[in-house]
Amino acid sequence: MDTSHESRSLPKNAYEELPKGVSYEPVVPARKAMPELTWRSVGWGLFLCVIFTVASAYSGLKVGQVMEAAIPISILAIGLARLYPRRSTLLENVIITGIGGAAGSVVAGAVFTLPALYILKLDPHPLQTILICLAGGCLGILFLIPLRRYFVRETHGKFPYPEATAITEVLITGEKGGSQAKLLLQATAIAGLYDFLVTTFEVWKETINFQFLSFMRMLSDKAKVVVNFDAIGFILGMGYVMGLRSSLILCAGGVLANFVFVPLIWMIGSHMPDLVVYPAVIPISKMTAAKIFSSYVRFVGVGAIATAGIFGIIKSLRIVAGSFAIAGKALRSGKAAGGERTDRDIPLMSILIGVALSSVVIALFMGSLSGGASGQAAGWVQAVIGCLLAIVFSFFFASVAANAIATTARNPVSGMTMLTIIISSIVLLRFGVSGTTGMFFVMAIAGMVCTALSVSGQTITDLKTGYWLGSTPAAQQKVKFLGVLAAAVASGLTIVLLAQAFQFGEAVPGDTRAVLASPQASIMKALVEGFMSQQPVAWLLFGAGAMVALMMEMLGVSALVFALGMYLPLELNTPALVGGFLAHFINKRSDSIRERGVIIASGLMAGGALGGVLGAAMRLIPGYSESWIKTPFYDNEFVSQGVSILLFAGLCAYVWYGSVRKK
Repeated sequence: MDTSHESRSLPKNAYEELPKGVSYEPVVPARKAMPELTWRSVGWGLFLCVIFTVASAYSGLKVGQVMEAAIPISILAIGLARLYPRRSTLLENVIITGIGGAAGSVVAGAVFTLPALYILKLDPHPLQTILICLAGGCLGILFLIPLRRYFVRETHGKFPYPEATAITEVLITGEKGGSQAKLLLQATAIAGLYDFLVTTFEVWKETINFQFLSFMRMLSDKAKVVVNFDAIGFILGMGYVMGLRSSLILCAGGVLANFVFVPLIWMIGSHMPDLVVYPAVIPISKMTAAKIFSSYVRFVGVGAIATAGIFGIIKSLRIVAGSFAIAGKALRSGKAAGGERTDRDIPLMSILIGVALSSVVIALFMGSLSGGASGQAAGWVQAVIGCLLAIVFSFFFASVAANAIATTARNPVSGMTMLTIIISSIVLLRFGVSGTTGMFFVMAIAGMVCTALSVSGQTITDLKTGYWLGSTPAAQQKVKFLGVLAAAVASGLTIVLLAQAFQFGEAVPGDTRAVLASPQASIMKALVEGFMSQQPVAWLLFGAGAMVALMMEMLGVSALVFALGMYLPLELNTPALVGGFLAHFINKRSDSIRERGVIIASGLMAGGALGGVLGAAMRLIPGYSESWIKTPFYDNEFVSQGVSILLFAGLCAYVWYGSVRKK
């Protein structure tokens, strides 16, 4: 009898810290055998990975918005499961989601960096673009595997894992069917329509800044204090899953950055009207609050994130060392690493071989760039330095990415890539790498590190989902390499093809090709150009961020969550806080209400992701305009923002009443 689709529920302690001596038993226990790695799951995963990679690469270059792949693919997996006489098992759906989810992570690493090479007129070979993505993706997986036990098993219940929670709830609720599946689909449909309309067309304002109120406008003009609120369902659901504690810390970082640092810098700069303070290029007295944030405060946030990452590595060292010790004992005894099925990783020797092979390939790649730069011997020294930079940054940022994704579902990809470019430029300049060779060197390193950082974050999401549901970690890790390979080839070739038909960045006089804005890559290009021109580094701003992270650790507060709040735009923090408060008051009522609340919040995240995918696809239509659907009141700030406030309040009311009402 086929029991692969029998009704299952998450254990009650799935989201709670475990008492000492108590272990978590997943939905599919370790002792139970179930189809997992099958031609069906791997085939569909690779197919969806390629489709989402191509679409994400185009949308990321066009509008700076990379499609979220994992959550929509988890929904597709539920539908695909019903196409076969033997319905796909829960664990097969985990594999499909894990492979397909590699699309968004690899694309983020690619489109944030590689187009900068075309803007700089360096025109990489197609194989070079693929290799950069593939090397970075493999390093991201390899360096994350030793961290799995710490982030997934040993700290069970201590991290909210918003995205993994949403994927898990989608898969388990779709498996169960009944009223809970209807509730999930209802929330998904509401958030999907809501987020699609508000982010794609001019129906009402997405971001609320309260500038229609005279006193808020005065605060903005006189003190550069601006309150921003992104009123969409995805972030509301994310904040709900994060919980009140994490969302408060996240928002506190935003308060310090936007309501303390920005006004303070403005007050000092306003008394020196013509003084330009590096790294900005215009006087502070002529800056908006947003410009002050991006020119100065964001660098403080980058310093805080980097320092918090160091603290995270230190905290995880004991568990990582324990993982290596277990693997070492297994090697000596000739047994496979790990004990029970649900705690079995890829063997340590395979990880070490993978890192060694990746290092050799990266060194050879760097050598091909530097061989003729300043003599063969000097060129290979530079290649080894470039390889070491890529390896060290990828290893360091794997922990940062895992921690960030586990707490806020937000990966500080651009900030860490900027830090990589800055430090790599400084180091390579000292070894004689400069000019166009230096720019290619630095952007190749940045592309690998950015991809590694992004893939690490997505991989920890997969592994946590698998931990809750009962997947085999080693199986998830093996197929992740397949997903990265497919996504690297698809994204690399897509970027090369688009480079033939479009200009990246800004239009060049005499070039009649259409322009793809490539916003993140344009920033990276400006940064690497500046440092290869040997401009000074704003060490004081990075140092200030480091001191903030140190203070948070001294106070016993999550330094990385606080640092992310400082780095992310305020409008992404404030709605998460509303979701956190909703979760706090709903969860106090009963466990059944809490379960319904998580299902609705997961539906909001899933619907928001689907709405974003559909909105990004609409932007690819020739002649697309946000004014295709435009309400008469859209340009009236008072009415348009007022409607946005009321509709967002309606979303909150839906979450509340949908959670507390009886089945």
